[in-house]
Amino acid sequence: MNDFIDEKQEMYQALGIGREVYQFCENVWEGLKSRFERIDETAEYNQLKVIRAMQENRVSEACLYSSSGYGYNDLGRDTLEAVYASAFHTEDALVRPQIACGTHALAVALAGNLRPGDELFSPVGKPYDTLEEVIGIRPSNGSLAEYGITYRQVDLLADGSFDYENIKKAINEKTKLVTIQRSKGYQTRPTLSVKRIQELIAFIKDIKPDVICMVDNCYGEFVEKLEPTDVGADLMVGSLIKNPGGGLAPIGGYIVGKKEYVENAAFRLTSPGLGKEVGATLGVNQSFYQGFFLAPTVVAGALKGAIFAANIYEKLGFSVIPNGSESRHDIIQAVEFGNPESVIAFCKGIQAAAPVDSYVDPEPWDMPGYDSDVIMAAGAFVQGSSIELSADGPIKPPYAVYFQGGLTWEHAKFGIMMSLQKLQEKGLVSL
Repeated sequence: MNDFIDEKQEMYQALGIGREVYQFCENVWEGLKSRFERIDETAEYNQLKVIRAMQENRVSEACLYSSSGYGYNDLGRDTLEAVYASAFHTEDALVRPQIACGTHALAVALAGNLRPGDELFSPVGKPYDTLEEVIGIRPSNGSLAEYGITYRQVDLLADGSFDYENIKKAINEKTKLVTIQRSKGYQTRPTLSVKRIQELIAFIKDIKPDVICMVDNCYGEFVEKLEPTDVGADLMVGSLIKNPGGGLAPIGGYIVGKKEYVENAAFRLTSPGLGKEVGATLGVNQSFYQGFFLAPTVVAGALKGAIFAANIYEKLGFSVIPNGSESRHDIIQAVEFGNPESVIAFCKGIQAAAPVDSYVDPEPWDMPGYDSDVIMAAGAFVQGSSIELSADGPIKPPYAVYFQGGLTWEHAKFGIMMSLQKLQEKGLVSL
């Protein structure tokens, strides 16, 4: 056993991890093993849920084949959408490679279900940065605002709880769709648990039963045993290069929920009158199926990495959200450094631990869709895939970095160790 430990340490050292960082991180990991067992139990439950959905919908070898052109009668595409609907307990699903990213999936769902004169309402504060231009909070060509759709929001209270009093005041006769972002985005608020989402939806539906409640579930799939669609969400939206793609989906997004609302989204994605009937899969079916099959296990590894990161940096005195011991409801770990140098060093460490482009040095830049320079580290097999080991953050106060992903726990562990190594080498932390 001691020989194995020595060999493991030597391997880490060969990859650039110093003895002091290695020992500090190993001591933290030893204290997390029982918690990791509980994560594995959730992954086992969700794995069985996915298998059941695939078996119930008679997934066959023929489902893995490709289609081209219009994509009429694509058995694999149609069956996959039935699998998503079964796994997430919804009436219908739209799962397409033509959905370019999570922001696109949200834009399709919103534009498909809102009409001029309607109002979009967020009871959880400002949405993720890239959605601001979709809504028209920041002016952009083709925004919802340009089509006469108004927007209103109520911020969370200082302790992260819902401002029920002002939510009730904000909902009015024009309120057509309520958007609930589960994850924190580039904010340091708590991620919403499925239980809290259930309470919020119940409160809103009591005020206006016919309002559409949509949940942006990015980074949240398979973290818990239940999903927002199990507790009242009418629509749920996400990206396939995050959790449900399992690291294998090369592109794509999904929209699941009530049949009427999913169909409305499909008419927006393709064309009125065509909807879900067209859309060739161009060879991605196998990756979509296999990625969804692997997703519960991959998400478990990413969760372990997030918890490991929280405990590492919390012990070093940094503010981490969630903290090292609280329950987890997505795969994102935020660490507040308070200075740009630490954010940049952390991201350089994540990049240095990557299997792809490990030699690249990430730098902040003016990315489309953001209101400040952003640094992103991701040596990924799929460009921008944040279920793979990645980290990013805006270069603005409070100078927080957002870590997520890791196709395996072992890779996530190494990435966090390397981030700490880079901070130590710059003299930004002391062990």
